[in-house]
Amino acid sequence: MNDLLNRRDILKLTALMPVVTAIGRPTDHAMAGFGKIQRVPGARLKLAVNAYSFLELLTENAKDASKGIDLFGVCDFCAMHGCDGVDLTGYFFPGYPKAPDDNYLYRLKRHAFNCGLAISGTGVRNDFTTADMAIRAEGVQRIKTWIEVAAKLGAPVVRAFADSQPPYKNWHEAAGNASRETVESWMAEALIECAEHGQKFGIIVAVQNHGDFVNTGEQHLSLLKKVDHEWCGALVDTGKYLTDDPYTDIALMAPYAVNWQIKETLGSRADSPRTDMKRLVGIIKTSGYCGYLPVETLSMKRKNYDPLVEVPKWIAELREAIDK
Repeated sequence: MNDLLNRRDILKLTALMPVVTAIGRPTDHAMAGFGKIQRVPGARLKLAVNAYSFLELLTENAKDASKGIDLFGVCDFCAMHGCDGVDLTGYFFPGYPKAPDDNYLYRLKRHAFNCGLAISGTGVRNDFTTADMAIRAEGVQRIKTWIEVAAKLGAPVVRAFADSQPPYKNWHEAAGNASRETVESWMAEALIECAEHGQKFGIIVAVQNHGDFVNTGEQHLSLLKKVDHEWCGALVDTGKYLTDDPYTDIALMAPYAVNWQIKETLGSRADSPRTDMKRLVGIIKTSGYCGYLPVETLSMKRKNYDPLVEVPKWIAELREAIDK
């Protein structure tokens, strides 16, 4: 009997060995810098909502607390619609771009917990395409500040932009007509500094494609390879690969994704092609990605846009796609 038990124990241990080996690999891989993320098979996709969906209501509330919605209300909304997480965009915190008061952060963190939500990420505005070194340095410091905010919130990711910000119209103007290779080097240098700070706090810097400097999967991957840091990955914005077949770009970047923005359309206009959620989720599952899929809806100049109506539609559609 004891021999039989020993044989069974050995078989169990043998069966577990590939799992142990697989679990050990990310540590080895992490030391090598940027690359495809080695996932644990069987982990699930989780529904989340990006607070930016409520841009107009949050902006209204910032001007008059009796109107619109605040971040606590966004958490309530996500809980009522059965979400797993909420992405709390930095712009809507009091005092942005400065770090919010710790008391506010911890009240919000506790409120999200009481709602049964994880805080899946946060994000800031920055411009690393500009020729102005002072503006790039300001962006680095802002991301560093919000890395520390994210650590206090328990959010694993801080989103950083990969394109120009107002008053510039595009990256060419911001860069003073510098070459793409030069600008990519500026950006990589800034992102490496951010990622180094992120590593100290256990926070990943997620670089978003935003239809300007990065508007294809190849451009997205090129930048991240130049950064080549284990604490810098891709935030895949499904509506901002401006190519003939965005699904190809999404499939290219999904293995490198640390966060997402799941958009209604494959573009920034209301008449852009609607996102095929089943096709999108199929690509995401095939890549092995596991974790949060934040929905983000935009008004896109629609006069009748109401996030309280639109967001639940997309939550339901994404949930159905995940289940199938």
